[in-house]
Amino acid sequence: MSLFSRLENALFKGVSYVAQVLLVAAVVAAFYQVIARFVLESPTDWSEVLTRSLLIWTVFLGIALAFRHGAMMGVTLLHSLLAPARQRLLEIGVAAICGGFLLFVAWIGGQMTWRVRFQTVPSLDISISWIYLAIPVGAALAAIGVLARLWAASPAAAPSDAQG
Repeated sequence: MSLFSRLENALFKGVSYVAQVLLVAAVVAAFYQVIARFVLESPTDWSEVLTRSLLIWTVFLGIALAFRHGAMMGVTLLHSLLAPARQRLLEIGVAAICGGFLLFVAWIGGQMTWRVRFQTVPSLDISISWIYLAIPVGAALAAIGVLARLWAASPAAAPSDAQG
């Protein structure tokens, strides 16, 4: 297994772990919000914002994992009609378009994050840029996932075990 394969495998296992922890934390915060509102009759303002923020991060990390595992929707008709050499060219072209778009989203997301760095989330008393940071991080990880998927599908590369 190549160094790149080992690194991306460790990276996406870590991303998966973080996404799972954030999802569990969002569920706990939402559950607390329901208990505080309907049982204790003393709703909190921070639990809803925290739940939303954690879900935003979970979605962007999940998008990166979906790109890595090839779980994004695709049309395979053209792919199946082509010869194997042309299929590889199509895969490279699709990966280039997806990677370019994701890097563009990461760049725009980074600019947005920088612009809002002085705004705070009142109920959490943190910079809103921590929430916006999910956009460039998730998009950059998804771009790495596209590259890793393309690398794993190449005839010269060893198969990656990150897909299980």
